[in-house]
Amino acid sequence: MINIAIIGAGNISSAHIQGFLEFKDRCKIVAISDIYRGKAEEKKRRFGLNDAIVYDDYKKILEMEDVDIVDICTPPYTHADIAVDSLNAGKNVIVEKPMAASLEECDRMIEASRKNKKLLSVISQNRFRTQFMKLKKIVESGLAGDIVHAQVDSFWWRGHSYYDLWWRGTWEKEGGGCTLNHAIHHIDMLIWLLGMPEEVQAVMNNVAHDNAEVEDISIAILKYKSGALAQITSSVVHHGEEQQIILQGKKARISVPWKVYASTASSNGFPSGRDEELEKKIQDYYDSLEETKYSGHTPQIDDVLKALESEHEILVKGSDGRNALELITAIYKAATTREVVKLPLKKDDPFYTVDGIMSSVPHFYKKKTFVENFNDERITFGRDIK
Repeated sequence: MINIAIIGAGNISSAHIQGFLEFKDRCKIVAISDIYRGKAEEKKRRFGLNDAIVYDDYKKILEMEDVDIVDICTPPYTHADIAVDSLNAGKNVIVEKPMAASLEECDRMIEASRKNKKLLSVISQNRFRTQFMKLKKIVESGLAGDIVHAQVDSFWWRGHSYYDLWWRGTWEKEGGGCTLNHAIHHIDMLIWLLGMPEEVQAVMNNVAHDNAEVEDISIAILKYKSGALAQITSSVVHHGEEQQIILQGKKARISVPWKVYASTASSNGFPSGRDEELEKKIQDYYDSLEETKYSGHTPQIDDVLKALESEHEILVKGSDGRNALELITAIYKAATTREVVKLPLKKDDPFYTVDGIMSSVPHFYKKKTFVENFNDERITFGRDIK
């Protein structure tokens, strides 16, 4: 039996707890910690975790010899210290996205994982969704041809009060706005599908949330070594939350939500119709691919449990979380300086550390409202992508 300790009992912890409870024969939640003890007690009651010990100091959990995995569900600015402390205490770590608030913090976490020979996995649950798994297989098959353009629409909508929560909307505690905390899902998908770009250009602004320092919309253009381009729109101002990733291959267009389209050309180069044979070949391959068994955070939790039970290699490692943060950091740097930013970023770059980021980025508005907790703890995950 693998013993789990949850650190942070806010909204997102429910998704983690539900995931672990899918595998009661393999793991058990033995402790929950939150600086607001009442929130941890509420999660214990709601999910029937009768044997779980509740703390208001996460370091008490690290003293528990029977804890195998520490699952971090706290605000981003706390991730690095809690993860490093946990790894140094001999615990394996799952950490909610984003991995940390800076590349310097990511590197400390990765080094602690390496030094202590303990697992470090960063939540990226969308990698395990059937439609993304299938899209990756299609890309790898080469049926659509080399990818020449990607369009990423990370469209979310959040009301004004969203940023009233005490840690949200500040560069210090949330680490950024929609680019970091919402689009990170789609940005991780793009990296998983196409790898890291070599150049980034970007703009960002805050157009609808005057209670937040951070951006609520950004647009980035990426250039890859192959010459391919990608565009990423990150937003919490889009009504309807219509999200998609569209890949244009030399032979066909493929996407999530799933659609395949292959054009044919007439003798003068203008489109003459569709290559129905290729479309059918791609569609047949797509349909033949296996559906994933679980949804939400559950499949990634299953993946981590398998890694501790066998020689299974986890799908999302610390290095993957770092890659996502590096690209987001490059977007912030490009939007701040209005320069073309080349990757990888170096350790002497001002944007490598939290202090460097905070002293460089624009603070769009002064945060004036600091709510400890909302009465309504329901959260949504955007429109379901079929």
